[in-house]
This record gives sequence, C-alpha cells and structure tokens, in this order.
Amino acid sequence: MGGGPAKDHLLIALPLPEPTELISALRSQFPHIDITYYFAPRDKTPEPSLFNHATILVTFNTLPPDPKVDAPHLSWLHLFSAGSNHIQQHPLYTDSKITITTSSGVHGPTIAEWAVLTRLVESRKYKTLYDLQKQHTWSAHDANLNSVRDQVGATLGVLGYGSIGRQIARVAKGLGMRVLAYTATPKDSDEKKRDGGFVVPGTGDLKGEIPDAWYSGLGKEDLHAFLGQGIDWLVVSVPLTDQTRGFLGKEEFEVLENGGKGPAFVTNIARGPIINQPELIEALKDGTVQGAALDVTDPEPLPADSELWDLKNVIVTPHISGNGVGYEERAFQVLEVNLERREKGERLINVVRRERGY
Repeated sequence: MGGGPAKDHLLIALPLPEPTELISALRSQFPHIDITYYFAPRDKTPEPSLFNHATILVTFNTLPPDPKVDAPHLSWLHLFSAGSNHIQQHPLYTDSKITITTSSGVHGPTIAEWAVLTRLVESRKYKTLYDLQKQHTWSAHDANLNSVRDQVGATLGVLGYGSIGRQIARVAKGLGMRVLAYTATPKDSDEKKRDGGFVVPGTGDLKGEIPDAWYSGLGKEDLHAFLGQGIDWLVVSVPLTDQTRGFLGKEEFEVLENGGKGPAFVTNIARGPIINQPELIEALKDGTVQGAALDVTDPEPLPADSELWDLKNVIVTPHISGNGVGYEERAFQVLEVNLERREKGERLINVVRRERGY
C-alpha cells in the first residue's frame, strides 16, 4: 500500500461563485482526477483539514497554514494570479520545493487595452474634449486641441517584455510605432525571444518578432542605455523583485527626457514600488516626465491626500486594468494546458523560479 492518495485530488479554493461549466469541463477532460471546489472568502480562514488530501491546489491565496502537516500530499500549487509576490513569505514558497505556477498571460488583452486607452486619452487631449462636452461647448479651435500628435513614428519602450508588454507592443506597432523591448536577461537567439508562457490565441508576440531592438540587464548602466534611446512612451511591466524595487527614479526620468525628443509619457501596470513615487511626482510637476497613467501606486490604496490625484497630466485607476469577464476562463485554460502537460510528462508553463522571484 502506498503512503499517498490513490489518485490526484485537485482542490480549487477561490473567492468566487463556483464556475460550474468550467469545473464540469475539467471533470470531463480529466475523469481520473478528483476535483473539489471550495468557496474561499478572502476574510475567512478555512479549516486546515481542507488541504489534507490535495495533490494539486488552485487558488489566489488560500493556503495551508503548515504545508508539511496540513497538505502532506501537495505537489503543485497553481495561482490564479499572474504573480507570486503575495505568497513569497509563506512556507509553501520559502520552505518547500512544491512546483508553483501562475496565470501569467491571461491579462495581456485587457491590460493592453487599458494602456493604449489611457495613452490616447492623453495624446488626443480627451480630457479637454470631455470638459467641452459637459459645458455643451462646440470649440473645435481650442488651443489645446491643436497640439494633438498621432503615434506614427513615435517610440514605445517596453520595460519588461512579458505577455502584457508583448500585447501592448502588438497594438502599438499597429499604430505605426517603433518598439524597443527590455528584459532582465539577453534575448540573443530566436528561441530566447519566444514567449514560453501562456498566450491568449491571436494576441501577443509569440516569436518575439515585433521589437525593432532588444535591450537587457538589471544594472543602472544597462537600464540607462535603454532609457536613452529616444523613448516617447515608456510602459513599465516588469515584476516586482529585489532588483526592480525603486528601479525608476529621478536619475532615470532625466535620462529618459535627455535621451529623447523631450519628456516621455510613463505608464505603470506592474507594481507601484518599482517607481520611486515621490520622485515621479516631482518629475511630473517640473516637466521632466510629460505625463503618467498609473494603475498601480505605492502604497495601495492611494491615500486621498496624494498629489497624484489632482495633477492634470496624470491618470490614476485603482489597480483594475486587468479586470474583465474573460479572466476566469483564461486562468482555467492555463490550468488545463498544464494538466495536459503533466500527464504527458512535459514541462509545465508559467513555472515560478524562486531564485528570481517570478
């Protein structure tokens, strides 16, 4: 007799009503796997016994308090989130070798649309147009509207060329933009340029063919070489790690301005602490940075007395750029792909590498 369960037990613990159709499809495709769904409210801690028989756990952050005692058979944790930074102090992350995968890749289309939307709101002077509409004023010759510049020939710098950055690059290329990609490690071969994670069909840049040039490195010299390439629009989409915390500050904003045709527009859809926020505010006020679209801030929620709320060249949204009705279905698609790969003995996608933090 073996010491573990007779077959895999997949426990899905999410703060969502049970997606019965998606669960039913999983059961049909993987009839040899026992599947249990547990509604896990964010403000309620489940009984440790919930995890006793699980070999696979799917969740945002509902985790066994003591993995060795409460989840002795667990071999794989699949996170419904794109990142893993929210669990990196938990024993499952720090004191185990359990495979951890994420749902990275599901956000590409929705966040790309938010990024392009907010960029065009600024470049097309939509705030002025909206104010004129509210005032019932037909003013086609407003001085502010005469400064509109389209994106043809402009340069997009994607700081972190992952699934989200690749989809933003795809849309930007369609607008006629030049695209520069920046990654932590060199992408000096066709294989390295490929997106090895989950890709929503018909989106992104699977082969890494879109960028006009690639840059890499985590040192200041490497970062500044990238920022000095005449970037008009900088999109921040790197994961938050010890190396990227405070990655952009006063010095970087000055390099960005001096290396281009003038101040650049900065979009952050990654994590607030990647940018030194007080230094960004000063750069926005003195014109070193043209404007910013921020879906993430430091801290969150953004305090009501933050200057960012009232700066005319800033768009702030409450960390919702990835929201959309397709999230659940796509996150389950990642799980489905990995269940199939696991059965075939193939490498899983979206595996977290603990040594790099994502």
